[in-house]
Amino acid sequence: MSLESSMRIPLDVSGGQTEDLLINPSFSDFINNEVLPLVDIDQVTFWSKLASLVHDYSDKNENLLKKREALQAQIDEWHRSHEYSDQNRNQYTQFLSEIGYLEPEMDDFEINTENVDPEIATIAGPQLVVPLKNARFTLNAANARWGSLYDALYGTDVLPALADLQPGYDKRRGAQVIAYGREFLDEIFPLAKGSHKDVKSYTVYFDHLMVTLNDDETTGLKSPRQFVAYCGEKSKPGAIVLKNHGLHVEIEIDPCSVVGKDDAASVSDILVESAVTTIVDCEDSVAAVDCEDKLEVYRNWLGLMTGELSETFSKAGKQVTRKLNPDRSYTALGCSAKDAYVVPGRSLLFIRNVGLLMSTDIVRKANGDNIPEGILDTVVTVLISQLDLNKTGGLRNSREGSIYVVKPKMHGSEEVAFSSELFAAVEDMFGLERNTVKLGVMDEERRTTVNLKNCIHAAKERVVFINTGFLDRTGDEIHTSMQAGAFLPKAEIKQQPWINAYENWNVDIGLACGLQGKAQIGKGMWPMPDEMGQMMEQKISHPYAGANTAWVPSPTAATLHALHYHYVDVFNVQDQLKRRECASLEDILTIPLMEKDQQLSSATVQQELDNNAQGILGYVVRWIDQGVGCSKVPDIHDVGLMEDRATLRISSQHICNWLYHGICTEQQVIETMQRMAVIVDQQNASDPEYQKMAPDFGNSIAYQAALDLIVKGAEQPSGYTEPLLHAYRAQVKQQH
Repeated sequence: MSLESSMRIPLDVSGGQTEDLLINPSFSDFINNEVLPLVDIDQVTFWSKLASLVHDYSDKNENLLKKREALQAQIDEWHRSHEYSDQNRNQYTQFLSEIGYLEPEMDDFEINTENVDPEIATIAGPQLVVPLKNARFTLNAANARWGSLYDALYGTDVLPALADLQPGYDKRRGAQVIAYGREFLDEIFPLAKGSHKDVKSYTVYFDHLMVTLNDDETTGLKSPRQFVAYCGEKSKPGAIVLKNHGLHVEIEIDPCSVVGKDDAASVSDILVESAVTTIVDCEDSVAAVDCEDKLEVYRNWLGLMTGELSETFSKAGKQVTRKLNPDRSYTALGCSAKDAYVVPGRSLLFIRNVGLLMSTDIVRKANGDNIPEGILDTVVTVLISQLDLNKTGGLRNSREGSIYVVKPKMHGSEEVAFSSELFAAVEDMFGLERNTVKLGVMDEERRTTVNLKNCIHAAKERVVFINTGFLDRTGDEIHTSMQAGAFLPKAEIKQQPWINAYENWNVDIGLACGLQGKAQIGKGMWPMPDEMGQMMEQKISHPYAGANTAWVPSPTAATLHALHYHYVDVFNVQDQLKRRECASLEDILTIPLMEKDQQLSSATVQQELDNNAQGILGYVVRWIDQGVGCSKVPDIHDVGLMEDRATLRISSQHICNWLYHGICTEQQVIETMQRMAVIVDQQNASDPEYQKMAPDFGNSIAYQAALDLIVKGAEQPSGYTEPLLHAYRAQVKQQH
């Protein structure tokens, strides 16, 4: 697009200077015709204030990126002139303090964030992350506040597999599912006598749940207050609503249903309050490289905030239209039938903006320079979010009048302070009260981890979320210490002291800063959406670690992981963890390198290269050729893994590190990549839109992108993959 075709916005700034903005016409049409009329802001006011904001914050953004580069250059030089070892670890830490990488820690304080919705502050539960560019996935995630436990169990490997499972509903599988559901009810909502397995009927007697057993004996709940609502007639309720640890469970009763007609109590399902919150993502799981892509993202957010987002698609030969679910309404106890007990029907939504690194040509300065994409994201997503703030009913997101923005990939407290200052400027731009826009801090960069207390303090009136992310955090660990030596194989990196210290440190600092009852302390993603049995065994460790939320890859996973928050009282766990000694900063700063004399077998090296290369290619080929930013990618063993740019970052940086330190050769990497490309082609053979990489590697843009991520990995800022991915994806789009 030429400068002449752009919309020109003049701006008078202090000192008598004038700066112009150049606006992509498609973007200006979207703002002028689709958004501004809904929020009652005139065009002149909006564009002039945007220009002023760009003028005030672009250079600050750029200077923070330059500081990242300067600190990295100093660290690289230190490692080139010092051999990192246990003996000079204290010297290394002192050096980090001297250059300002490691900040002097703030005095003790507690955050004072206000107007936080209970889904964030006081309810512990699963969190979904969904690419906003995909409307269907986004609707699935927003509607995943409630999920069928029966469906989640029936279709996954949580229960033992049955031979010759019949199509449709197999009663043998159903019996397994029902037994599991009743055991869950017995453990979490026990009866005063007997078992839910032996219930003949559930009825409501005054304000109490009356349970009749098969022997006609009546009983009730051991803890009667767990019964909170119902629907239908008291003598024949259609649903019984129970509550534990802030989460609701609905026993659905329908004697006419396929399941209920054979059940002694006519129970047809157990519905579980599941994805309490969802991060709607503009960043790591999204491939948005130009105005066309970004408008898809922004329009979907607009649809979420108006409540009108819908998507029509074909499923099982039928056209299906998906919309946002309404709230769920029941009869409250102790009231007339007209009084309702209302529970949200949708997940509470965060919006994750892009970070500080990337720029966009959607809006440019008069000289043609792009502006920071993160600034544009903040302005547009907050502008649109006002539609939710203005609601008094209907499909609302925040009932407390807040806008929740997650900001990824911030390095240290200065960048958090910058984001908070930017949020304040956007609040002023739209006449919002101070701290309406809340901030979620992704603890996924090393400089943020080691300065986490200061980072929280920099936004102590806005912070509603901190979380750990092993993949991005490890990618940054490798890039930051690229010059220090060869890193251990990835599986061994996970076993080193730094990772447990990092995970515990996040919780310890969060609790010390008063996040309990005001904000989320989160843990990372379960990466295998088809391995729900393993997830149920392992992911309960997250609430036991003091995390009041943790990421899951699908609505089904959210329903299953929600059970963990019934089994574990996270806030009680947090009370106990407050008394433990804080995790060790020394352990966090211990770089997970191979020993100087450590030798890996050629088979071990090749296996590591194969796994990394296959994962890189499987993800990149969809990103570059099809614009898919997040997908289930089969690994070398054909196990489906949820992949986004975080997984790509660690894999590409790991091979780059080994290549740099001579663990492998460039020829070996190329040979591995070409061999793995053939495998990836075979794994995608059933996709009619897929373009093969082999054997014409020179003409495969996706293959070239994947290889560049490795061989040029050391020179990529912080090891991020976005610059190369965006450039190669744009090249593909230009060809079509």
